[in-house]
Formats: sequence, C-alpha cells, structure tokens
Amino acid sequence: MTESLKPELSNTELSKPELTIFYDGGCPLCVSEMRHLSRRDTAQKIALEDIHAQGFAETFPHIDPVRADQILHGQLANGEMIYALDVTYEAWALVGKRHWVAILRWPVVKQVSHQVYLFFAKHRSRISKLLTGSERCEVCEIKRGQV
Repeated sequence: MTESLKPELSNTELSKPELTIFYDGGCPLCVSEMRHLSRRDTAQKIALEDIHAQGFAETFPHIDPVRADQILHGQLANGEMIYALDVTYEAWALVGKRHWVAILRWPVVKQVSHQVYLFFAKHRSRISKLLTGSERCEVCEIKRGQV
C-alpha cells in the first residue's frame, strides 16, 4: 500500500483564489470586463471584490479604496500585490487567454500601454459615458456564468 505524496488540503486552501481583483463596481466598463473574466473563469481561480461594497474596508483593511479606485489592484494567493495592467495580464492568463494580452509584456509596448492605462483609469467615467451611455451605475452586478 502506497501513501499519497500529496498533502491533505483544507477547504480554505482548496478555495483560495490564485488572484483577487479589487475593482470599481460602479464603473460600467470595469464591471463589463469583470463579467467577461467571470464567464471564462470556470475553475474559479479569480475572486472579484468591489471596492465600493459594504464592509469592504473591514474585510480588506490592507487595501486603500481611494487608491484602488485610481489604479486597479490585485492580490496573488501568496499575498503579493500587483497593479494596473499586471492585474489584467495575470487575470486573462489564469483563464487561459494569455495570448490575448501577451503583447502587454513586450518591453516597448509595456511602457506605452502603462501610460495609456493610467490615462484610461483617470478618465474611465467619461470614456464609459461615451462608450456605454452611462458614466456610473448604481448597482452593477457580476454573477458567475452570467451571459
């Protein structure tokens, strides 16, 4: 009889996401991207946390909601924080779409795309109004498996 070389994992270790994304739940464009990610995240590797949700500050005291509203924040399973397009890259890679965002890692493109991201993040409400007709939404929901 052979023993398993794999250690037993607790339920919390099994359910711990590989990436937690702290997003603006009032931004229609942000919510739209989170919906797309959620649909593709069939293995549930990503946790999505609305920085404007009730109780957010108590649940995530290490995340400054004001700063997270200015630049996308993500936290890896090991506790390391990542920001901006690094979050986007990691998220899409986790759902098997690394090729969609691989260009973001190319040296020259990475520098330019970071500046473009910062512009987008600063003006996302106005950009959202142009693209969706809505600058902010009262309650934007992301439901796993929502089509």
